[in-house]
Amino acid sequence: MALPGLPPPRPIPLKDRASLVFVERAQLDVADGAFVAVNSDGTRTHIPVGGIACLMLEPGARISHAAVALAARAGTLVTWVGEGGVRLYSAGQPGGARADRLLWQARIALDEAARLRVVRRMYQMRFGEAAPSRRSIDQLRGIEGVRVRETYALLARQHGVEWARRAYDPEDWEAGDVPNRCLSAATACLHGLTEAAVLAAGYAPAIGFLHTGKPLSFVYDIADIWKLDTVVPEAFRIAGLHAKGRLEMAPDRAVRLACRDAFRRTGLLAKIIPGIEEVLEAGELPRPDPPPEALAPAFPAAQSGDGGHRG
Repeated sequence: MALPGLPPPRPIPLKDRASLVFVERAQLDVADGAFVAVNSDGTRTHIPVGGIACLMLEPGARISHAAVALAARAGTLVTWVGEGGVRLYSAGQPGGARADRLLWQARIALDEAARLRVVRRMYQMRFGEAAPSRRSIDQLRGIEGVRVRETYALLARQHGVEWARRAYDPEDWEAGDVPNRCLSAATACLHGLTEAAVLAAGYAPAIGFLHTGKPLSFVYDIADIWKLDTVVPEAFRIAGLHAKGRLEMAPDRAVRLACRDAFRRTGLLAKIIPGIEEVLEAGELPRPDPPPEALAPAFPAAQSGDGGHRG
């Protein structure tokens, strides 16, 4: 409720929010109109849900109907994930109030030439150089895979980490070695942040271009643009500290804190939605006009970038 003489409160644009919060072993509820986490001993921790992009609920967390409703009104994505965030079970959907952007995304994905142009632009944004000419999407996928593996090996050597290959079991978090667990936790943080941005902007996480056939294919596409510059170095740095016995907390928790700081330091959240637009514009297909009865953007300011977001 607005105070007398003051304008009514407005949702915080996604680009101005904190990145994400992990919650485990707590009951999320609403008390006195505020979002709170209630611990087993009855203590409460207030969570400024309207200023957060994504809540990631781990095993042991419960959430009330009132809390889900408040998160939806505030435009905060709620996801239910496995331990360490390595597996996604389900997610709410604060975006998607308009279909024009989703239709544009789908039209590009169904046009093979446009899809290839999008994949080439993602390659350029990711590696800072043009993609090799006359390569198919499968060939570009293979080239990217080689470069990623080489980057993993290089970072492992820099931080004194024993590294064999990328290997983890989503069904058994503890089965992986520490470097792989660090990398999984870091990637989960980035995917949560990216999914919140994709949904808030009004796009479909499942309609991918390089990645296909997964519920989060487009999230993987977009997250990979910044993955090697943000969360991957932090994962190997934390794994290196653990190997040297210089870590004072569990590695996965240290990775989450490091990723949170990296997101703030790099201003990543403010880059993702404009990055999505740049990627899709490379398809060179016109945007469909929204129908006259389409819902107006929740954030009308052009620079906010949150046109598909529910206010």
